[in-house]
Amino acid sequence: MLVLRLPKTIETRLESLARKTGRTKTFYARAAILEHLADIEDYYLAVRRLEERLPALSLEEMERRLGLAD
Repeated sequence: MLVLRLPKTIETRLESLARKTGRTKTFYARAAILEHLADIEDYYLAVRRLEERLPALSLEEMERRLGLAD
């Protein structure tokens, strides 16, 4: 379970969207989290790599490691 406190302006917009579309506020909050969670995780992974001065990987090396290289 997750409880969020949102600024009143965002709460109003969310309520309006839910009312206009017949969906719940929870539906849209969940969709927003799912849409952006991977981006936020990637950002913090990149910051950690920079802070720890881990070696960078070239695009070619990343493709090779992921099995995408020809």
